[in-house]
Amino acid sequence: MLKFPFARAATQCNGVSRRDFVKIGALGMSSFLLPDLLRARASAGQSGLPTKNTSVVWLWLGGGPTHIETFDPKMSAPAEFRSTVGAVQTSVPGIEIGGLFPLMAQRTDQMAFVRSFAHRNSGHGGGTHWVMTGYDFPPADNGAPPNKPGIGSIVARHRGANNPTTGLPTYVRLSGILGDGPSWLGASYAPFDIGGKARQNMNLQVPTDRLSDRRDLLKSFDTINRDIDRSGLMNGLDQFDQQAFDLITSKARETFDVSKEEPRLREKYGKGLGEQMLTARRLCESGVGFVTIHFGGWDMHGNVAGGMKSLAPQVDKAVAAFLDDLKNRGLEDEILLVITGEFGRTPRINGSAGRDHWAPLSTLALAGGGLRMGQVIGESSAKAEVPKTTPITPQDLMATVFHVLGLPQDLHYKDPTGRPTPMITGGRPIAELI
Repeated sequence: MLKFPFARAATQCNGVSRRDFVKIGALGMSSFLLPDLLRARASAGQSGLPTKNTSVVWLWLGGGPTHIETFDPKMSAPAEFRSTVGAVQTSVPGIEIGGLFPLMAQRTDQMAFVRSFAHRNSGHGGGTHWVMTGYDFPPADNGAPPNKPGIGSIVARHRGANNPTTGLPTYVRLSGILGDGPSWLGASYAPFDIGGKARQNMNLQVPTDRLSDRRDLLKSFDTINRDIDRSGLMNGLDQFDQQAFDLITSKARETFDVSKEEPRLREKYGKGLGEQMLTARRLCESGVGFVTIHFGGWDMHGNVAGGMKSLAPQVDKAVAAFLDDLKNRGLEDEILLVITGEFGRTPRINGSAGRDHWAPLSTLALAGGGLRMGQVIGESSAKAEVPKTTPITPQDLMATVFHVLGLPQDLHYKDPTGRPTPMITGGRPIAELI
């Protein structure tokens, strides 16, 4: 199968792996073939409402990133509360962030940090469901599948399953997140799963021993192209089969092949997370509307400083390269980057030098999307325990994403009982960003 060998797998404290989460969230995608997805564009999901030509890259720090060591260091708090990795002054006077993000600090004029992001579910499953769907669903903590559509699937439902110009999916999962699936919206609006089932999604019959690396895959595409051209078989396929063929043999190949980028740019992004971020930018440029990236390992119940020293530099490098790339390409208004996770961490360091689950304050940073950057939004209490200002909720985050993507704030779809169900309940776009 097509996969990113560098996609970071992580097991949470409850023993549930990211792979388990993906299995929960991927509702029937393996049996849904690409031509069917393209037909869905023509037969379903057409709202008749205008949408913006904008995209979202959703960077998920799975496990629950500490809000203190990331973007709210509280260096004036007592030692057992303040950031264990210090702080760094940013390019915006008066704003400091965690000490392991020096590159992002230099680009804070392109970012906004929300220090009052909060909800009430401190479980991995429930917290993720709340942030990804805007709804609290405690059974998710025990492995129950999502009972509400994830935000990416909502985007696909509104815009249609595939971009009408490029044929690329509206919603792409580079690496999966619990709750990022369509739930009752249906498999037509599931994410196109690059991390797990892309080959099956494309219905591409190529022996797995020839798909051991990207070079072999590209050779396979080239061979298919030559053979089909000689046989004239494409003349007998309908427009959706033709579009599917074009996607897997041309557009997708070009879009997912980061080797097309300049070596200097690829080096700036780096491997691992950086390569996923570069791929996400290429996807968005090609008409993909919503891309999820899961970068796990943030469930730091012990040695939070050591964990941060391992993970934070990778985020810092990849995000800084992404922001520079958007700026150089004039895409700051077209692509929104969201950095978040299922909850924050306890303000007081525990006996294992770590931090435990804490939903009353969570991590949230944004960049791009034509929003107002270079600011901190909201304020936490002196020890980063709770919001001091009005809380920003997952519903507010969803409403902000809807604003960027041009989705109606009152968007409704019928649930399985036929009842019109709002996609957002009680949320408003974050005023300071608009």
